[in-house]
Amino acid sequence: MFFSYTYMMTNVHHTVIYTGVTSNLVKRVYQHKTKAFKGFTSKYNCQKLVFFQEFSNVSEAIDFEKKIKAGNRAKKEKLISEQNPEWKDLSDGWLFVV
Repeated sequence: MFFSYTYMMTNVHHTVIYTGVTSNLVKRVYQHKTKAFKGFTSKYNCQKLVFFQEFSNVSEAIDFEKKIKAGNRAKKEKLISEQNPEWKDLSDGWLFVV
């Protein structure tokens, strides 16, 4: 079975929050951390995974992403804090193969 993920990344100071969808969370987080692509997360140094939710299909993940993006920052912070009260990097300890 394949899963999809909606996730949020932030920078060390938590001044920006990026929301995305992926079918390979480990690979995508690695891409953000290594700035593999130019864009929002590389520009604002979003290298800290602070939230993710797994879905059984991509359409559910995209719908949830749209719901998050339609909300304000306070709603994003609430979602993060409910799952990750200390805003730790949830990818700490993951093995990233280069």
